[in-house]
Amino acid sequence: MKSKTRQGAKVSKKYETPATPYERLLASNRVTNECKKNLRQIFSALDPVDLLSQIRQAQRRLAQLEVGSSGEKSVDTSQELSRFLESLSTAWREGEVRPTHRRQSSVLRTWRTRRDPFEKVWPLVEQWLNEQPNTTAKDLFHRLQAEVSEPFQPGQLRTLQRRVKQWRGEIARQLVLSSGLEAAECADVLVEAQEITRSCIRVAG
Repeated sequence: MKSKTRQGAKVSKKYETPATPYERLLASNRVTNECKKNLRQIFSALDPVDLLSQIRQAQRRLAQLEVGSSGEKSVDTSQELSRFLESLSTAWREGEVRPTHRRQSSVLRTWRTRRDPFEKVWPLVEQWLNEQPNTTAKDLFHRLQAEVSEPFQPGQLRTLQRRVKQWRGEIARQLVLSSGLEAAECADVLVEAQEITRSCIRVAG
């Protein structure tokens, strides 16, 4: 950012012309001419494709070390670079080409990755919800902080909100299924129950 001026509530910002770190070094007065000369020589000898090939080779070696393979094979650098150049024309079809890339699992995760901080006090929270179904998760969180000896961090409020939302969804589903309605009617009633729950939450919040 080059400058910033404020006029009341309006802030005007001006930025320098976009430049690479190499261009910024050459334009800087704090860099000596000898250093700039060396930078120009290094820059002129750089080959982006060769650098990318070296990065991919290093990543491939890391992947081989991870699975227990030494990967110590003598490969002609020119041949390796030629094969790499040929693979670039079709790399877009296969998506990510990094050897260290791991595809994300398509399986829906249903298990917890950390301990539930409200596991011990959830029966008490559920009792409060049964007594006052329209109470908000924020009010429940403050009540827990005031009445329970176990400390809760402010960042755990979102976890409690998700649990309360899940509890309300289960209660609404049980009410719908126990009424003996048809599947289509159940879906309509469930949506209506969810809307009523959201309205109650907004009014109470």
